[in-house]
Amino acid sequence: MNPNPAYAYDIHFPPNFDANKKYATIFTLHGKGSNEHNMFGLVAPLSESFIIIGIRGDLLLGAGYQYYELKSLGNPLRETFDRAVRQLESFIDYATEKYAVDPDRRYLLGFSQGAILSMTLALTMGDQLKGIVALNGYVPEFVKTEYPLKSVENISVFVSHGEFDSVFPIRIGHETSAYFESLTPKLTFKTYPSDHGVIEENQRDFTEWLIKDANLRSIQ
Repeated sequence: MNPNPAYAYDIHFPPNFDANKKYATIFTLHGKGSNEHNMFGLVAPLSESFIIIGIRGDLLLGAGYQYYELKSLGNPLRETFDRAVRQLESFIDYATEKYAVDPDRRYLLGFSQGAILSMTLALTMGDQLKGIVALNGYVPEFVKTEYPLKSVENISVFVSHGEFDSVFPIRIGHETSAYFESLTPKLTFKTYPSDHGVIEENQRDFTEWLIKDANLRSIQ
C-alpha cells in the first residue's frame, strides 16, 4: 500500500462504525476551483449509511483546487488528465486497503470536472466500481477513442444535467446519456431546470438512487 497518497482527503464514517465490517463507500470528486468540503454538503444525507471519502484535487486554482488543467473549456490538458486518472485509480486502491471499504460497493460521485473523471474512471476501472453519479459532465473524446476501455455493463450509472447549463450545454448531457445507454442497461439519466449546479430535487434523486443501488435501508 502506498503510504503517501497523491491527494489530500476528508473521510467521514457512519455513526456506530464497526471496523470489523465493510461499508459501501462514496468517493467524491469536486468541480474545478472547488474542494472536498463543498462536495460533502451534497452527500451529507448519505453519511449515515456510507463511508464518505472526499478527494481534493492536487493542483491549486484560485482559492480552490483542480485535478487537471485545461487548454480551453471542455479541452483537458492531456498530460495532466492522464496523470489524474492514474493517481485516482491508485488512491481508490489505497483507501480500500486502509479503511473498511467494501470493494464490491465502491461508488464515485462527481460534479463537473469531478463528473468527467468519474465517468472516465468507470470506463477504465470497469466492474472494480459498483456505480457512479456524474453531475453535469461529459466524456472526453480522446477517452472514448484512445483509452483502453473496460466493460461498464454491470456498473450502475446515474447521469444528470442542468437544462440551462451555461458551461456544458444540455446537448452534452444528452450525448453523454446516449453514449452510456449503448454500454450499460443500468443507466439512469435525468435533467433538471438548473444551470451548472445541483438543485435539491437532483440531490434527492441521486441520494435515493444510491441507497437503493447499494441495497441499504432508505433514509427517512
